[in-house]
Amino acid sequence: MALKIHGHANAPLVRLVAEVCREKEVPYELVNVEVYKGEHKTPAFKEFQPFGQVPYINDDGFILYESRAICRYIAKKYASQGTPDLVPREPKAEAIFEQAVSIETSNFYPFALGITAEKIIKKHRGLEPNEARLSDLVSNLKAKLDVYEVILGKQAYLAGDNITLADLFHLPYGTIVFEELGYDMLEDRPNVARWWKDITARPSWLAVKAKA
Repeated sequence: MALKIHGHANAPLVRLVAEVCREKEVPYELVNVEVYKGEHKTPAFKEFQPFGQVPYINDDGFILYESRAICRYIAKKYASQGTPDLVPREPKAEAIFEQAVSIETSNFYPFALGITAEKIIKKHRGLEPNEARLSDLVSNLKAKLDVYEVILGKQAYLAGDNITLADLFHLPYGTIVFEELGYDMLEDRPNVARWWKDITARPSWLAVKAKA
């Protein structure tokens, strides 16, 4: 039975889970959730995802929500297939991996998500962006990427010389900020640009870049 991803095909974190499924060669079925009609806020949906957010998965009766937890689960359950060691197993390597995940969670995601909210989500709601907040978010993200430039000048990926989930977690919102919204944060950071070109060229991401 294929793993079922409940969410909208265009949702960034739904596409992230689908990308990891492809990395690990795990068949999946997308169960469409009409988020623009508020289906994710209904009691029927919130029975499985109490925060009313997408995605959640159903893996042969096992229900799990929160995209990063889902990706870890897939990487560990199907460790023997597809791209190896998306979550390293050796204790020190795993600790460095968790450090890299924390980098993304604390120093990338809040700013990239904030920019997306100001430029896209507010537009969908008929609102204007807060330009002062937007400027602050962009400045903060650029400062964080300056540190990325140093880290990636010493190694190929955020957790070392092999790709991990820590790198892949950047794909959905990085694509929105750097490509869809056109914020030029890579040209002056050649190590970040090299890394970004590498991870965005993966067949698994190209397959779900537009929709899961």
